[in-house]
Amino acid sequence: MNESAGKPVARLVPLIAFAALVAFFVVGLVWNQTHDARFVPSPLINKPAPAFNLPRLENPTQLVSKANLLGQPYLLNVFASWCFACAEEHPTLMAYRDRFGIPLIGYDYKDAPADARGWLQKHGDPYHEVITDQSGETALDFGIYGAPETYLIDAQGIIRYKHIGPLTPAVIAKDIEPRIRELKQAGA
Repeated sequence: MNESAGKPVARLVPLIAFAALVAFFVVGLVWNQTHDARFVPSPLINKPAPAFNLPRLENPTQLVSKANLLGQPYLLNVFASWCFACAEEHPTLMAYRDRFGIPLIGYDYKDAPADARGWLQKHGDPYHEVITDQSGETALDFGIYGAPETYLIDAQGIIRYKHIGPLTPAVIAKDIEPRIRELKQAGA
């Protein structure tokens, strides 16, 4: 009698497991429709950018530090010659370089300097300055997940915005340019 009482329950286990999987699937679909997968909040927003001292791409014996860039807002754009999405973003950077009204600093990420120089020579150089982080160690301090990523840093060295993925004219109009205007109006 105990054996027959346990069989109906055992038959329900696969059904319950299937129902649980369907529930997880539905929750995942709803989550993906209401949340931008590229938006990863950075704990560094409104905090000082990490200290760095990285070589210039064009002259590796010269170093650029966070202190060298203080005094005016700037965009720090993470790129690499191996990055396919960077190639997608590149024409936009070329078009907007001077329209930003602030320096556009290239951050060459985990890339051989010769490859980065060749890539910029082939595609054009939108940057006012390019620093290189071949090891990627400084990138860890910034919370860089990959390339491309772009940071808006104010004149005091505070990170005000982070965008993961390629910049597009729509992202620039909606997210970057209004923040640059705010920084200029605030004198930051």
